[in-house]
Amino acid sequence: EYPLHRHVSGFASSLRTSSAEAFLPTSVDLANGLRRPHRKPAILRKISAAQQLSASEVVTHLGQTVVLASGTLSVLLHCEAVGNPKPTINWAKNGEEVKYNDRMLLQPDDSLQILAPVEADVGFYACNASNALGSDSVSIAVTLAGKPLIKASRATVINTESPAVTVDIGSTVKTIQRANVTISCQVAGVPEAEVTWFKNKVKLSAAHHMHDGLLQIANVSLSDQGLYSCKAANHRGEVTESSQLLVLEPPRPLPYLEDLSAVLSSVGTSVHSVLTSPSGTKMTVSPGSSALIGCAVDGHPTPNITWLYSGEPLSLQHRLLAGGRIIQILNISDAPDGGFSCLAQNEAGSLTQKTTLAMQEYQWSVDKLMACSASCGNKGMQLPQLRCLLDGAEVNISHCKEKPKPALQSIACNRRDCPSRWMVTSWSPCTRSCGGGIQTRRVTCQRLTARGSSVPMSNEACAQVSKCPVDIQNCNRQPCAEWVASSWGQCNGPCIGPHLAVQQRQIFCQTKDGTSVSLDQCSALPRPLTTQNCWTDICGVHWRVSLWTVCTATCGNYGFQSRRVDCMHIRTNKPVLEHHCSWRPRPANWQRCNIMPCENGMLLRGGEAVWFRGRKK
Repeated sequence: EYPLHRHVSGFASSLRTSSAEAFLPTSVDLANGLRRPHRKPAILRKISAAQQLSASEVVTHLGQTVVLASGTLSVLLHCEAVGNPKPTINWAKNGEEVKYNDRMLLQPDDSLQILAPVEADVGFYACNASNALGSDSVSIAVTLAGKPLIKASRATVINTESPAVTVDIGSTVKTIQRANVTISCQVAGVPEAEVTWFKNKVKLSAAHHMHDGLLQIANVSLSDQGLYSCKAANHRGEVTESSQLLVLEPPRPLPYLEDLSAVLSSVGTSVHSVLTSPSGTKMTVSPGSSALIGCAVDGHPTPNITWLYSGEPLSLQHRLLAGGRIIQILNISDAPDGGFSCLAQNEAGSLTQKTTLAMQEYQWSVDKLMACSASCGNKGMQLPQLRCLLDGAEVNISHCKEKPKPALQSIACNRRDCPSRWMVTSWSPCTRSCGGGIQTRRVTCQRLTARGSSVPMSNEACAQVSKCPVDIQNCNRQPCAEWVASSWGQCNGPCIGPHLAVQQRQIFCQTKDGTSVSLDQCSALPRPLTTQNCWTDICGVHWRVSLWTVCTATCGNYGFQSRRVDCMHIRTNKPVLEHHCSWRPRPANWQRCNIMPCENGMLLRGGEAVWFRGRKK
């Protein structure tokens, strides 16, 4: 038998890890195993110690530890595997593929030979066997006598599905919550080393399931995140390797988004807003309006959000807010299909949430009838009630004004004989306009039939239904009144024209005995004027002119004459200041005269005779 787990020469961990699809049996029959079809690889473990062929040559199988001495010239590492199809063998050192050279040789039987080993050859050598059905891997430590050696990996392992994951110390582990994580710290050393585990530099107690160099963390949660360190120590020294554990939480939907409320308060609550959801949400918006769409998700690490429209990256005008968790569509009319989604992704997985923005579609509805216009007779009609609907809800009719109205067809209703009732004519004109008069009307009992004809009935038939209306009444009982005017007031106004000054008086409505009553009682009578134009005494002025003086010349171009112009009061015939006449045009007080050519002779100028010859002087 070849045991699967063994504590060998300082190892403190499982010496075999397998990614095969099924667990191998604990016993392998070589002869029968090779004859079985479709066998996944299995590497044979041997419990014998390393064989020292000579002082300088060491031969060993996997699962053991080789301690190099100063005289070691060759180390041969055997790897035997069974499986069908025949497994392919490859070697790795400290997690990296071995590069063969003139010192590092791959033998025909898949053994690895190290010639003239040096300190740089110290490490963990893994034999990996694989075929189409799976793989198997076993390690062997090659070390020097001295401080311990830890098998470390620099891989990053991301687990998003498996309930359990096992890694070598030195790896970075990213795993989903509630998974079981095992960190392997394989140690080799002579003398044997003691293993101690730490989390964030704090020593862990045995309660953390530590055995055989394995640290087991069950049902991982966010509180288990941190740096886990394995320290191997003996009296020759110590070495430490660490693994970072990061707990992943795939994106999950949230029922609310606080950032959306903050954004709404800044852009205005009139803007439509909606949250996406995995099953999809829907919001109706007005054409041409703006809308805010929120992607309420959580996860660890924080998911990256990508917005899509109709399954494609956004190309229409938009703004990203709140770190991309909110998108503002500036004009909904640019997105007639209305299908938006947000894709939230992190290392643990992805989540798509959707929403649909539907354009508001106003439409006329005639599914309800108005009340019948009559309770009986032949004229009862019902018209459909014209309503404006939005998504089945009635809204203000103005929203449908751009839509063509449907044709309305009236429907006859309540076509039956009416009960007997009193019929009255209009009241006759009042016999007097004031002071008390009377007016009359005709009252009869009739019945309106379903055909529209009126049938006279006895007064008793109507009296059983209601009291007979009166056929005579008093009217215009208010006292007779007339307009009374006061005397005209003073004439006021500027003298800018002869008829623009005005004077006023008061108008009253009075009865014959002089009692003032409401103006309404005189409204049927012609109303006297309360304002009229008038002529003030100060405006009774005019310009008075004297005769023209004798012309200063008998001919030529220099003759002129003048006259006197005064502003005179019409009533007193006395001169007044000229500005009182300024509203009338002022006559001219001088003019040219005798403008004509002069013949040979004498020109009289200023009373002085001047002789000249020629046509003009």
